[in-house]
Amino acid sequence: MWQQYLYEDPAGSLPYFVYTPENYQIGTAVPLIVLLHGCTQTAVDLAASTQMNSLADQHQFIVVYPQQLKANNRYICWNWYEPANQSRSSGEPAMIAGIVQAMKQNSTRWTIDEHRVYVAGISAGGAMSVILGATYPDIFAAIGVHSGLEYRAAIALKSVLKVSQRGGPDPVQQGLLAYNAMGDFARVVPTIVFQGVNDYIVNSVNGDQVIQQWMRTDALASNGTYDATFSSPSTATNGKVPGGRVYTVYTWNDGNGNEFQEYWKVNGLGHAWSGGSRGIAYSDPQGPDASLAMYTFFMNHPMQVVAVGGHRDSFWGRLRHKFSEGLEFNSCAKK
Repeated sequence: MWQQYLYEDPAGSLPYFVYTPENYQIGTAVPLIVLLHGCTQTAVDLAASTQMNSLADQHQFIVVYPQQLKANNRYICWNWYEPANQSRSSGEPAMIAGIVQAMKQNSTRWTIDEHRVYVAGISAGGAMSVILGATYPDIFAAIGVHSGLEYRAAIALKSVLKVSQRGGPDPVQQGLLAYNAMGDFARVVPTIVFQGVNDYIVNSVNGDQVIQQWMRTDALASNGTYDATFSSPSTATNGKVPGGRVYTVYTWNDGNGNEFQEYWKVNGLGHAWSGGSRGIAYSDPQGPDASLAMYTFFMNHPMQVVAVGGHRDSFWGRLRHKFSEGLEFNSCAKK
């Protein structure tokens, strides 16, 4: 049920671990969740912390854990801040997308529901999940970001510490960049974000910015049907884990009541997976269960077919894309 594989392509090689749930029958199409670890963490650590494999047994889905190599980063971080890893068909995003494609094609082991493929991660893995949502919206139906950063929050290693502690560039600007990165595959990508209010490694301002960035990206990709405001969520619900942490869940919906974004802000939570196992680094059992919340959000958001006019190869899509490029040019010119 827990098996290791090696993905290889011209960009390099990447090991990955796959958890196939108990009682799974080949030929039955099931969801796939890609889970990305943080710095100094391994795929095995993340599996133990999140207890996602136990959840997979209960609900019948497959989990894949790509593993960064120390040869690629001394702290085994995903190199999300390198420009080569911030676009489609390049570097680490291409390899992670390649792993998904390889699993889809390996029909002797798994049958993947192509409408229910998702990616989530923590810290550097959360930042990479954001990138994958922007660069491969045709593969990932929705994304989960735990203690992560907005799209292209940094484009060099020297900037990582600063943006982690103070936040990245204007999320409206970054939202446009993420939309442009989608290219002809532009579509609304539903997003669930978890952020600890007491996270001093990735400051909570970054969680706010991830939501704001995707708010802008999704507004552009929705063909005008999604027009949310960060300061005016559709709902705001307070909660408390029995004997644990207090939290607030915010949601934003489109005009038809479809929820596109969900934001869990957890008081007292540091840089750790909310609701994770006890006694493991970067794991906090006192928080609300991020694994269950993400799974539930994902199952409510299968891949949606891009509406006529929303795709950039349509007339309106090309016109809207040109208009957004003009906005970006004018913004740069003013600077």
